[in-house]
Amino acid sequence: MVRWNRGPRGSSGELAKRRLKVLLLSDKAGCSPEMILMIKDDMIHAISKYMEIEKDRVQLLMDTGTDALSEGARQRVGVLHANIPIRSISNKGLF
Repeated sequence: MVRWNRGPRGSSGELAKRRLKVLLLSDKAGCSPEMILMIKDDMIHAISKYMEIEKDRVQLLMDTGTDALSEGARQRVGVLHANIPIRSISNKGLF
């Protein structure tokens, strides 16, 4: 499982470690690091319509998942998890 978080800058070693995690996540997901950034930004934008979240603490996790039956054959399916800290939920306009 790989955690990816875009947070404050640290030492060059920490920055290199974060970049490696992004590359590993993008490799597991089968898409570019830019695509993962776009997915994260889209998720933040969509969820922010309905609740206040801590945008700087959003984390994406990629796991290889479990075997799933697809077209009669078992194959490994990737799973994307999102950890999104919520500050508050607005009920305006929901009823």
